[in-house]
Amino acid sequence: MDTRITAPKGAVLLGGLEDWQILQQENGAALVTLHGEYHAKRLASDPPVTFSDTENPRGVTVKARVVLENTAGEVVPWTECALSDGQWAVTLKVPAGGLYRLELTMTYGGADGYTVTRGDMVRHWGVGDVFVIAGQSNAAGRAKDEFPDPPVLGVNLLRNSGVWDIAAHPMNDCTGAVYEGHYENHNPGHGPFLAFAKRLRAELGYPIGLIMTAYGGSPLRWWNPEENGALLGEAVRMVKTHSPKVKAMLWYQGEADGMEETGDTYLSRFAAFVGAARAELGAPKLPVFTLQLARCTYTTTDGLDKHWGLVRDAQVKAAKTLSGVYVVPTLDLELYDSAHLSTAGNIKLGERVAVSALSELYGIRAAWQAHELLRAEAQEDGSVLLKFSHCAQWLDPFGVPPEALPFSLEGGMGLYKRPVSWKTKEDGEILLTFATPVKPGMKLHGAWEMNPPAYIPCNENRLPFLAFYGREIT
Repeated sequence: MDTRITAPKGAVLLGGLEDWQILQQENGAALVTLHGEYHAKRLASDPPVTFSDTENPRGVTVKARVVLENTAGEVVPWTECALSDGQWAVTLKVPAGGLYRLELTMTYGGADGYTVTRGDMVRHWGVGDVFVIAGQSNAAGRAKDEFPDPPVLGVNLLRNSGVWDIAAHPMNDCTGAVYEGHYENHNPGHGPFLAFAKRLRAELGYPIGLIMTAYGGSPLRWWNPEENGALLGEAVRMVKTHSPKVKAMLWYQGEADGMEETGDTYLSRFAAFVGAARAELGAPKLPVFTLQLARCTYTTTDGLDKHWGLVRDAQVKAAKTLSGVYVVPTLDLELYDSAHLSTAGNIKLGERVAVSALSELYGIRAAWQAHELLRAEAQEDGSVLLKFSHCAQWLDPFGVPPEALPFSLEGGMGLYKRPVSWKTKEDGEILLTFATPVKPGMKLHGAWEMNPPAYIPCNENRLPFLAFYGREIT
């Protein structure tokens, strides 16, 4: 038998805030606009009490306040709401922080002296920063190996069900999904972005919200409105319905474009997607943090290797040519299966993205950037000198045999996979010798294949260099 109360009394909330919701702060606060109705009834069987616009003979008031959920300490004091024909409304300025509880109350002096004081409450919400997660399966999370990454209060998630919740893996769980475009074909697992949000929560001291919009296997064309864009359209609807403002986008995608061999057009199509996302979200400078493609151990072909290299190279070029776009490496991280990061890899990646965001968005400066090829210069003896950025102190090739390094030379008689010798020079420099003399105009590739060699030279922060493809030798 349904025993729910069907005739409410007191102050009832109809919209403006949800349990577990995180509101995007601006300048350290958020404006929360709430509305609802009030019912001056003692019992469900009582006749309704009506009020006109011009008088309030029974002395009704509706008030709202905000308190800390864990102590009940007052954050926003009782604030009187505007009333009209049984409706109330109020806007509260709430400082960044939480988790909070919203409390409503109503006072009504009835003819018998009875006073109604009850009101609705909203629990476990906060004001902080909200990040949109987009991309394909590595963004959704696929790892299912055992590793501790528990939820924490103050990191909340908008699920595909359209309901805010405490963030916990699997974050792309589609139980009760109302956003069908993001309804996964496979049960998801562990992903990188809970670790990301927990690090920001600890550093910034206020809540972090995540909006999960990723879909496993999705190519860029499903996100780019110039080609299809259905997934971007639904992601925008999710954001505008539940969090009209967001801080940044976390983008992990590109495997499908490598498999479809469309890497040669990835940069222009990604630029179109970023422009469309910013326009539709009303955020022309929305930061986008991209994760360069990790390795994949599938059986490969020359064409697949080339296009995985082109996608990775486009991701680096996007960060250089598009304002507010950043790229983080992944090629050194442990896999769970043939194409998806393990839980340990995800946590390490989440930390990397968090450090980059703390540096670029919050001014908490850190040496987060991986080294990037600046130029490759042919030498008189037929070798080639590679010069990298962001290599404070040293660049470490791990002392491996030259054939274990992930460099290839293209030109002359064809493709020369792997150098025959190497040595480090000044900070951030490696001298490579191949089986054929290197000349200007030849092309150099680095960590470009679908599954490149394991030993990728790192800087002192243990970050591998950003993969590149087809860089012309001068």
